[in-house]
Amino acid sequence: MSSKGKVLVAMSGGIDSSVAAMLLHEQGYEVIGITMKTWDYASSGGTRKTTGCCSLDDINDARILAVNMGFHHIILDIREEFGDYIIDNFVEEYLAGRTPNPCVLCNTHIKWDALLRRADQLGCEYIATGHYAQVRNENGRYIISKGKDENKDQSYVLWGLSQEALARTLFPLGGFSKPEIRQMALDKGYEELSKKSESFEICFVPDNDYRGFLKRRVEGLEEKVDGGNFVDTEGNVIGQHKGYPFYTIGQRKGLEVAFGDPRYVVKIDAEKNEVVLGHKEDLNKKEVFVRKPNIMKYETLPDQLEAVSKIRYKDKGTNSSLSVTPDGRIRIEFFDHVQGVAPGQSAVFYEGNDLIGGGFIDN
Repeated sequence: MSSKGKVLVAMSGGIDSSVAAMLLHEQGYEVIGITMKTWDYASSGGTRKTTGCCSLDDINDARILAVNMGFHHIILDIREEFGDYIIDNFVEEYLAGRTPNPCVLCNTHIKWDALLRRADQLGCEYIATGHYAQVRNENGRYIISKGKDENKDQSYVLWGLSQEALARTLFPLGGFSKPEIRQMALDKGYEELSKKSESFEICFVPDNDYRGFLKRRVEGLEEKVDGGNFVDTEGNVIGQHKGYPFYTIGQRKGLEVAFGDPRYVVKIDAEKNEVVLGHKEDLNKKEVFVRKPNIMKYETLPDQLEAVSKIRYKDKGTNSSLSVTPDGRIRIEFFDHVQGVAPGQSAVFYEGNDLIGGGFIDN
């Protein structure tokens, strides 16, 4: 038995999780690789082959690497659990006029839970993933901080993890850059792996056509939502839209209505079947409320804590002040205007490189 302990490593077959498994194996951990089958893309009616974590080729790549490295590999079918929770939430959020965040939900409620349950069954002390993030124990709290590679940092999608989950989680790639990871794969003789591209799409919508996915998923959706009004910020009708779930906050192109000057989607009202269009400055916000928050760095959030808050994954972040409302939400007061705040997306707060926590942007 390894002196470092036994670790269950989530392996998608991609370069990041593969190198994570290699590193832990070389560091002396007893590694078991696990590939989670989450979704059959063919069942969604799309036109492109399955990619990323759902690809049969990638599952085989993960197994072959495990065999070559000399550790066990298993496949865990969580399609039913994934579909019931992640897909249903994805559809429900769009039908409610919000923009869902499936990767955050999947990490929090599906992948980590599935990994920890299987780790217990296999006698593994730890679980590990190929995320570019770091975790440490400080003052009795497990704290996530940004990965070394700012361009690849994935701490944003990990805000929902519990202290219990973090206590058993390893992020082997947190101290490396993506080019360094590619070079490691090449140095170890995995040239094809080192050149593997990565997907930035939602795994169950790999053609990136979420509108088509919703139409295929919800019978009669177009008839139910077609023919609603575009309205201006004063409530005046200025056109007809093709279904409120098919628009996103900040969208400018594809509105199919000419105004003579650029207009943007600034609000989606599902109850009224209306899409509000405004000018770019109408997207400005200095206050955002966050529901279902998870605070990671502190046991309770200090009042008026200053933080850098991000309202989307690739957002650079804006200086802000955080406070807790009487109903348990978090109020973010930005020091400068932010644009494109989309209900349903995640707002995530940082103190330096440390992740304070996050939550879902409220309506």
